[in-house]
Amino acid sequence: MKRIIYTFFLAVAAAVAYAQCPMENTAFKAGEDLKYQLYFNWKFIWIKAGTANLNISQVQYQDEPAYRCHLITKGSPRTDKFFVMRDTLLGVITPNLMPLYYRKGALEGKRYYVDEVWYSYPSGNVQLKHRYVNPSGEVRDNTSTSDECVFDMVSMLLRARSFDPSMFKEGQRLQFKMADGSKVAEETLVYRGKKKFKMENTGTTYRCLVFSFVEYEKKKEKEIVTFYITDDANHLPVRLDLFLRFGTAKAFLTNASQLRNPQDAIIQ
Repeated sequence: MKRIIYTFFLAVAAAVAYAQCPMENTAFKAGEDLKYQLYFNWKFIWIKAGTANLNISQVQYQDEPAYRCHLITKGSPRTDKFFVMRDTLLGVITPNLMPLYYRKGALEGKRYYVDEVWYSYPSGNVQLKHRYVNPSGEVRDNTSTSDECVFDMVSMLLRARSFDPSMFKEGQRLQFKMADGSKVAEETLVYRGKKKFKMENTGTTYRCLVFSFVEYEKKKEKEIVTFYITDDANHLPVRLDLFLRFGTAKAFLTNASQLRNPQDAIIQ
């Protein structure tokens, strides 16, 4: 379940490393609301594991206009009997898609921790203040600076949805920088090409761009998740297939409202 949250925000992040930091928003507007159903494979049976809800609003941040993105993911009463999960993510970005603030509060089992990142842009660089609150309540502060664009899970999603994926080639590996409450890390995505697929939960068929998020163990590539992004101006993450150490999981879009652009990727 933790991977579902993590990879949800990587779903359209492939474009990040190839754009200048300020960027025009063409994909979303205030009021957008997305709902997901999460499933887990338990002994060859797919069971409902929980839900996720993402919404975007327009706010004032330090007396300037900004977008606020809020994501809540929670397990179902059935899965709570085995493992409690309540993740809440919040991101604030400028109108030209630069991150200002990020927070993740996660209850996973009996562990609760918080990641926070504050961004500023002195002298053309990115300056970050990191804060991590561990399950014991200990606060750890850190700072870092980069001369490259840096994003977190929320700002990466919102920004990359406006990128033109036509520049990608099938099999291309894309690297980008992502911040959390402790550090800035390098991440890798692989573009798998385009595919049509029928949603199992709604019967809707989409044209999608397919990506894989991968990690490396002893120089060997390991696929963590395959995700499907609508091949239209909205670039909505509509399906995720997750390969976990203890099984497999899926996330499906169940409802999308107040979208900025027509859903041209729907075939039927």
